[in-house]
Amino acid sequence: MYAVMQEWVFPFIKTLHSDKNSAYSKYMDDAIFKLPTPLVLSKVVDSLDEIYKIMNEIQTADVRGDVYEYLLSKIAQSGLNGQFRTPRHIIRMMVEMMDPSSDEVICDPACGTSGFLVAAGEYLKENKKEEIFFDKQKKEHYMNHMFHGYDMDRTMLRIGAMNMMTHGIDNPFIEYRDSLSDQNPDKDKYTLVLANPPFKGSLDAESVSGDLLKVCKTKKTELLFLTLFLRILKIGGRCACIVPDGVLFGSSKAHKSIRKEIVENQRLEAVVSMPSGVFKPYAGVSTAILIFTKTEHGGTDNVWFYDMTADGFSLDDKRTPIADNDIPDIIERFKHLDQEADRKRTEKSFMVPKEDIVNNDYDLSINKYKEVEYIPVEYPPTSEIMANIHELEMEIGKNLAELEELLGL
Repeated sequence: MYAVMQEWVFPFIKTLHSDKNSAYSKYMDDAIFKLPTPLVLSKVVDSLDEIYKIMNEIQTADVRGDVYEYLLSKIAQSGLNGQFRTPRHIIRMMVEMMDPSSDEVICDPACGTSGFLVAAGEYLKENKKEEIFFDKQKKEHYMNHMFHGYDMDRTMLRIGAMNMMTHGIDNPFIEYRDSLSDQNPDKDKYTLVLANPPFKGSLDAESVSGDLLKVCKTKKTELLFLTLFLRILKIGGRCACIVPDGVLFGSSKAHKSIRKEIVENQRLEAVVSMPSGVFKPYAGVSTAILIFTKTEHGGTDNVWFYDMTADGFSLDDKRTPIADNDIPDIIERFKHLDQEADRKRTEKSFMVPKEDIVNNDYDLSINKYKEVEYIPVEYPPTSEIMANIHELEMEIGKNLAELEELLGL
């Protein structure tokens, strides 16, 4: 079996996709057969038999996709470029908030294992099935032109392409590309960007595209990616992206200029502040989700803030499931923003008018606007406290005397 796999089956799999330029063919051509011994292969085959048995029993669930996602979750280490896996439930929340339509052109310029693209594809499959799959043109668009992902790690691209294919998207456009460099010519191209760009990525400053530096002169990858999102979106295109907290309140010129650009020239809609444990065990950074629309003519009036304190899992390294979960509330409220106007700033979510943000130097951290209710605590007068202390002292003295008597001292 080992000889057959190594010499016949694996080379066949590598050339499986008829289109030599497809994402699958591109990233499989340098794949290596890494199972070291016939015994390991035998165990893998036995395990797969189990999985196929489950697949036959549970026809409804996407077992193959689930297994794949489970394997991805085991790739725990952060890469050199500051990448780490975005939790599935956070991706799903962002996709549900954006509610993609059947004719979107979706892009993730730092796609890793393609989690956002897969989740968007799954969401459309669940919610717009008839609209897409009963229409020849829309189905063709879904399979071949809707999904675009770029990354600089070939292993991630291979996993990403496989991930898309196991979730039924035949020909996604997944490509090796340094999104921030001049090799990325995209401009006014996409209608939806979903991304978690690298935060601490080491950056080759010379390779950064000149037109990004014109808007935001910096070496910080998270700021350059925000600038990139604005460039690659069409007018009217929307973006939901994860940023580290520093982007919201950083005081450098670059930080302020990108926030000003989004608030003044585009339409900032929402800032969802997430607790620092969301990315554990990979990292303990505090992050937020920014949601905005590219208009080039402003349009920010009221910005919706949400202070997320629980995501359904404990915020330690174990991340065990718990009952507290703000995610359903966030999705529900975001879909009915018109009902949020009267909420007080002491509540979990509230609206902040644009003037307040401008007056605060475009600061977008929720703590700037959130109000905390202090309940005054009434203490008894000092004389009463002192009398209580004396009483206790006397009680202690009496008890000590009794103890001495018992011990015959």
